[in-house]
Amino acid sequence: MAVMPVLQIRRSISNGGKTYVGTIRRLILKNFKRFKALELEFDPELNILVGGNEAGKSSVLQALDIALSASRSKVEAIGIEALFNVDCIAAFLRGSRKVAELPELLVEVYFDGLAGHHELDGRNNSKGIDHLGIKMVCKPVDEYTKQIQAILAEKHENFPFEYYGVHFLTFTDEAVFPYKKPLGHLLIDSSLINNEYAMREYTRSMYAAHATVAQRNLHAFEYRKAKAKFKDDTFKVMNDALDSYKFDVRTSPKASIETDIIITEDDIPVDSKGKGRQCFIKTEFALRNREHALNVLLLEEPENHLSHVHMRMLIERIRASVKKQLFVATHSSFITTRLNLKKVIILSEENPSRPANLKDLSQGTAEFFMKAPDNNVLELALCKKAILVEGDAEFILVEKLYRLSAPGRTLDADGVHVISVDGTSFKRYLELARLLGIKVAVIRDNDHDHATNCVANYAGHVSPSIQVFADTDNARHTFEVCIYQDNKATCEALFAAGRKSLGVEEYMLKNKTDAAFALLQHDGAALVAPEYIQQAVAWIRE
Repeated sequence: MAVMPVLQIRRSISNGGKTYVGTIRRLILKNFKRFKALELEFDPELNILVGGNEAGKSSVLQALDIALSASRSKVEAIGIEALFNVDCIAAFLRGSRKVAELPELLVEVYFDGLAGHHELDGRNNSKGIDHLGIKMVCKPVDEYTKQIQAILAEKHENFPFEYYGVHFLTFTDEAVFPYKKPLGHLLIDSSLINNEYAMREYTRSMYAAHATVAQRNLHAFEYRKAKAKFKDDTFKVMNDALDSYKFDVRTSPKASIETDIIITEDDIPVDSKGKGRQCFIKTEFALRNREHALNVLLLEEPENHLSHVHMRMLIERIRASVKKQLFVATHSSFITTRLNLKKVIILSEENPSRPANLKDLSQGTAEFFMKAPDNNVLELALCKKAILVEGDAEFILVEKLYRLSAPGRTLDADGVHVISVDGTSFKRYLELARLLGIKVAVIRDNDHDHATNCVANYAGHVSPSIQVFADTDNARHTFEVCIYQDNKATCEALFAAGRKSLGVEEYMLKNKTDAAFALLQHDGAALVAPEYIQQAVAWIRE
């Protein structure tokens, strides 16, 4: 069966009068939101940002959006105090509080493939290397040094954010202006799908991306002329009856063609549609390939409000995208695996400055998860310890068996995540665990041959942080047999009544899920966990 190809974006590199498609090579953050320091290297085609709720996925997209916009008004709308890392502010206030030691906020964006932009090429960056790039710097304004000193001398806990300035600069320290941005970009945040301002900004950005400067100038002129004609023709009779006060149509920049246009689908305004459809239309429209289209698209949790069918359609649309660099922040294992696990960047909640990426994952494993049924890849990637089991019965009972094996403890208290994995997929998950340094205990059946199935089969995968646990007695070939033999009295009492043709053990083998659920509901004081499961629990807790 043919394997679905990974996302491939072909870029035509030509200087003969054609636009050269640029990409973002690197992002460096200093004292930006939760990141005291962060450096990320990006793929020129697709980057998938994953992490916990407070890992900083949205912050990375926001940093890129602000820097690429080169807009002071955007920073002012957010507030400098909301962008600064709170720990660096607290550390400064606890310290000597010298003006020279005031923290600065830095966002640096390094570009590749921007022909003809020599003005961006310099070494005034944190790495001190020659490269094309822009940066946003928030630092104290020198003219206010005396005022800042007076505030700091008062020893209160207020930080002088009001005396900070925001600067958008090239790597030659020349000013960057919003109208001269090196890359066209758009941020789509599905959480703001019904926000009027966000919808207006999206429409404005898409209009700018699809209309040339000449077209926009013509549209603005014709729109202003149409407003004047409306006033002269439609308001004439009413205005002629008035004295000095007349009715007119607003023509200010706040009521221009860019503020008044909307996007429709089949003549229906997009903002009149459901949230899921709005999300899909916005993203699909932004992904379309046009001569003046966007270079960079930032997608914030595109799975929000989408049904499974529309999510699959969106994934296919993203995969087919060309001439755009995509950044996708997501919690969805489905989106992550279907797009390409090798493009994943994992942001850590515990260690924000040390992201991990999966570029070294084997191509075979990445392609396997593209085609595999719904999986729990992100559950494994985002945990520290995991127990992998191979069936529904084990998954149903493992929490109970864990408590029996470690009295007074629970999976949640010990930070252990349980994932049900098809037995043939164990090695794929273990490759991911090894790459990320996750401690994993595999609990599986010996299938009548412990030496072959549980030892030799995993010889290249076990390590100090990965171990396989199974019953060493080949006669105890599966989980149900082990449970029955270690808990005969309990199982006979639960399942013997009414049995005519099937013995209890045979019934449990033929009704694995139902038997496990019945054992879960049973008062487990007398239940005994098989020895290999006890060993797995003891090891994972070490």
